[in-house]
Amino acid sequence: MDESNGISPSEKLTDTIEKQLKVENDIQDIYDEVLAQGSDKFPTLHRKAHLKYTGLFLHRELPSAMYKLDASHPWIIYWLLNAHLLLGGTTEDKMGEEVARVILSYIYETDRYQGISGGYGQLPHLASTYAGIMSLALVGDEKWYAKLNRTKIYTFLVSLKLENGSFRMVQGGESDCRATYCALCVASILGILDEKLIKGTAEWFARCQTYEGGFGGEPGDEAHGGYTFCALAGLCILAPPSRIAQIIDIPTLVRWTCNRQYAIEGGLSGRTNKLVDGCYSHWVGGMSALLECVSGYGQVVNRTGLQNYILCCCQAQPFGLIDKPGCNPDFYHTNYVLCGLSMCQHFQVYNEKLGEKEGYAFGYQQIRINDDTIIDNLEANRVLPLDPIFGLPAGYSRTMRDYFRD
Repeated sequence: MDESNGISPSEKLTDTIEKQLKVENDIQDIYDEVLAQGSDKFPTLHRKAHLKYTGLFLHRELPSAMYKLDASHPWIIYWLLNAHLLLGGTTEDKMGEEVARVILSYIYETDRYQGISGGYGQLPHLASTYAGIMSLALVGDEKWYAKLNRTKIYTFLVSLKLENGSFRMVQGGESDCRATYCALCVASILGILDEKLIKGTAEWFARCQTYEGGFGGEPGDEAHGGYTFCALAGLCILAPPSRIAQIIDIPTLVRWTCNRQYAIEGGLSGRTNKLVDGCYSHWVGGMSALLECVSGYGQVVNRTGLQNYILCCCQAQPFGLIDKPGCNPDFYHTNYVLCGLSMCQHFQVYNEKLGEKEGYAFGYQQIRINDDTIIDNLEANRVLPLDPIFGLPAGYSRTMRDYFRD
């Protein structure tokens, strides 16, 4: 009992603190059990099980209960296929052709513009256009690239550009860092990025940075892991690291990013006073890999701690990856947790000559970490290197861009 006010410590706990303590206790119990079993029993990546999960849903119709995701068809395909490839899977057995045909069936085209919708009979949307084009990049077949009309897609992007430098998701829709990032990725990978599309965009991103150091969805919003990723990845498309360091406040961003990793869990949260979530292994983890390159500060996130959280706490039974212990697996978390695992295992380095020649986004290269003092190098846990700017395994974005460039 606190004699000063007559309230016991337990009565002072807010809902936020109670949830945080529960997660900490649950995860501490998991870690204690792992340590008690000995190092030879440390969890490894359940590769075959997760490949079974992604392959199962890539080859079959989705259950009717998923009707709520009817506007997210391209996203579902992207999440599943991207995770499948990161795990070492392939697009053989006509999987690639099936994916491409489905994505192309969502194209919405007029005599002026072309975009990709979230499902049959729906309007084109920047988020679904991003997911659809990234899915085609993952298929890696030029005959499907040729179905995209770059001139009309450019017109579509221009129609969504606002005077303040940002983009809106859809006509009459919201404008934020997500929409702006999606537009830049699409324009960059298709080789249609020009001064008209990027005018004022870097400056708009800078206005989204908050006093905490992270970025909100738009100027004045709370800093959030997903929006911070979109802002920094977008800036990496627009400028080289040396220029980015002049546009935004790097020290406060580094501090905010470090504060997203919690000591007990080892995982990452998306906002101040929020719980860890496996998806931020990518949104904050992938952003931190770029931030390390831009800032020159060295490691911003403890890779061993994050990989431990992923392997011990984010693998569901019998398959799939999750937010945190007690959650069910889903396509979204399966993809982004694996993206975060790849970040743990690779550094990003920037090649200035390559960036100047091929575009800033294509100057980043992925280097496997072989130092056991930084990350456990067990081969069983390895996933493919990830290009965090586009959210694709390394090489896929360049293959598509080179096709349109030639």
